[in-house]
Amino acid sequence: MLTAEIHPDGIATLRLEQPDRRNALSIAMRDAISDTLDDWATDDRVRVVVLTAAGSSFCAGFDLTEFAKPELALTIRDSSRRYHLAVWQFPKPVIAAVNGAAFGGGFDLCLLCDMRIASPNAVFAHPEIKFGAPPLFTPLQWIVGAGIARELCLTGRRVDAAEAHRIGLVNVIVDADHLEDEAMATARVMAEAPQPALEATKRYLVSNAGVTFGEAFQIEHDRVFDRFLLGDLGS
Repeated sequence: MLTAEIHPDGIATLRLEQPDRRNALSIAMRDAISDTLDDWATDDRVRVVVLTAAGSSFCAGFDLTEFAKPELALTIRDSSRRYHLAVWQFPKPVIAAVNGAAFGGGFDLCLLCDMRIASPNAVFAHPEIKFGAPPLFTPLQWIVGAGIARELCLTGRRVDAAEAHRIGLVNVIVDADHLEDEAMATARVMAEAPQPALEATKRYLVSNAGVTFGEAFQIEHDRVFDRFLLGDLGS
């Protein structure tokens, strides 16, 4: 259901591998992603991660068949919480290479990554609003702004690749045949930076969401300068 590979250049690939299920995020899939990222967080061989998926859909969201089983309710909640935080708090850059549909939880998975590269047939939506499940608003508003995020969360409408690029949801659109190559090339550009600098930057990208400018400036400027001048960006 998941293929994980660490390449010699420090780029790791994490591929969702259930195309017959449109790469739905089952409990087992979420746990596998969490376990892999937890292992890679402290693995010096991994510098940047490219997240992609097999088949014609990136991810159709959570596996709805599990929601029909009341005995799984607590397991669904706990695995979901752990998985979201594992992706969001991963200490190294993550690039999503998106081909096809990224709906519901699959949309959220893209949003929790640091960058999104998409093929022309990528499409994003929060259809879960129609079934009574409120979408995650906050990570979407950080990327596209509160106004557009409110509309997309409340309507559940689909956003194609061209619109996604226009509103800043997608960084780059590239032909599907070259999607993974483009993501890998971008990852290698990121990996040119010293790893302590990459990880220090990732820390404040995560921790500074929602803080005031003064608080962010203290982290991104004062603290970085102090540590850079002291030669220690590792904490």
